[in-house]
Amino acid sequence: MRTTPRRLALLLITALGFGCGKDLDDERIPIEDVPPAVLKAAKDKLPDVTFDAAYRETFEGKQVYEVRGKTKAGKTREVEVNDKGEVVNVE
Repeated sequence: MRTTPRRLALLLITALGFGCGKDLDDERIPIEDVPPAVLKAAKDKLPDVTFDAAYRETFEGKQVYEVRGKTKAGKTREVEVNDKGEVVNVE
């Protein structure tokens, strides 16, 4: 069977579409609406990051906040914090 470039492109687009991006139930929220305990935990964990975006999402079956920002060098960092202010994941 001969594979055409169009088929390869379609396969690549389909493969990249699955597993990329945010979950459908993630909700972007203003950084000002992030609970203070969550923002404090994020800043304590990644003190060199300026946070500018937040999402309310589900992580391992529980609601968490994903707080995103950039370092001075421009690297994007993310920290996921539960409602209690406990860091559950860092990327």
